[in-house]
Amino acid sequence: MIKIAEKILTLLLCIGCIPVFAQKADSVLTLPQCLDIAIKNNLTVRQTDRDAQSAGIDLRQANENLFPNIGAYASRTFNQGRAISPITNAYVNQSATNDSYSLSGSMTLFNGFSLINAVKSASLAYQAGKLDLQAAKDVVVVNVITNYLAILDNQEVLAASKSQLASQQETVNRMELLEQQGANKAASDLTDQKGELEGNKVAVVNAQNNLDASKLALYELMNIPFESGRQFQTLNAQDLTGSYGTDPENAYQVALQQFAAVKAAELRRQSAQKFLASVKGELFPTLSLNGGLGTAYSNGATRSVVIDPTTTITEQVPYSDQFKNNYTSYVGVGLNIPIFYNGVRRNSVARAKLVLLNSRDIEDNVKIKLRQSVEQSYFDMTAAYKRYQALAEQVKAYTESYRIYKIRFDSGVLTSVDLIIAKDKLDAASLNLISAKYDYFIDSKILDYYQGKLAAF
Repeated sequence: MIKIAEKILTLLLCIGCIPVFAQKADSVLTLPQCLDIAIKNNLTVRQTDRDAQSAGIDLRQANENLFPNIGAYASRTFNQGRAISPITNAYVNQSATNDSYSLSGSMTLFNGFSLINAVKSASLAYQAGKLDLQAAKDVVVVNVITNYLAILDNQEVLAASKSQLASQQETVNRMELLEQQGANKAASDLTDQKGELEGNKVAVVNAQNNLDASKLALYELMNIPFESGRQFQTLNAQDLTGSYGTDPENAYQVALQQFAAVKAAELRRQSAQKFLASVKGELFPTLSLNGGLGTAYSNGATRSVVIDPTTTITEQVPYSDQFKNNYTSYVGVGLNIPIFYNGVRRNSVARAKLVLLNSRDIEDNVKIKLRQSVEQSYFDMTAAYKRYQALAEQVKAYTESYRIYKIRFDSGVLTSVDLIIAKDKLDAASLNLISAKYDYFIDSKILDYYQGKLAAF
């Protein structure tokens, strides 16, 4: 028989092929459908996804900062009156139109590895962002699973309550028939059983209300309108093995390696270390390579043209000739030595150190809370299984006791009060057994969540 954990994981592996919520009001929702709907509609997941995309843009920018900066410039000026000619550098007193074109670029050769460390910091932050997204999805997954199991729990409780109500209704019917025949042992036998019947009706109402409340909670997680008539597919969850396969310490060690929130915290601490190295690099001199091209044109540029030995004329130099003849270029290496910048860079280093210290504390806190949560979930699961075992024996014993009490009551040996007490004990134990079973399933799923065993989306 397939165990509940195996069943859930199998369903989760199929999640990728489940379409977005588009079901009829009377259809049955499955666990994978609920997971798919909740993740697609969860606003926290959406925000975390955008944060991860933003971190990806930061990484792209950090990489592009390693490339040269190249820019082009063009201008046209109109001069009237006395001005310096950009062609001859001589003063002219006329109307002139001047054009200027240039292409320049610069590239950082060395700046204390600041740019390289900035790339490493952004890369680690981007990886952490993706893990934050997975962690946000995992939170939704475990919440949906626990709420889904709560619905199944309440469905079983409701079914058991209705069965108890039907059984008590049969008892009342029989007592009414005996009352008509004057065969009841005590005058209060019928009224006692009717009172018990009304108590069973209240139990059914309460069970129905709990089921509706758990459904509403799941619909809120999925962020879709509530439909009271919707049914939920049951899981094959009859058997409890009682053996999770590991102990709290091993579960914690696995969680340290697999839990997305821990890995994200570690990456953010590493990113803060590289960011500090990048900021420190700005304290070093910056060596850069610079170069450029340029040319110019002026409508005041003229040249002398010899027509014959006795005739010389002056004409405007054509645009294309000026563009070619005025060509200029340069290349150079620059060294910028930081001496004093009003303490800006030193203070940036101090702030980066605080960011690193804070990221270390966050990482430590995540690991501490993880250990506490793993241990608590493990012991809750163990207690739930022990409670389930005890309740299973209790139900077995009370079932036999109720059978004997009923035989004796039908034989007129016991009063209705004795039978009601026996029935109440059996009913309470049966309902507690159902709850203990699902408590075990929920706690085991939480342990899976901490160890990164929930399916990825």
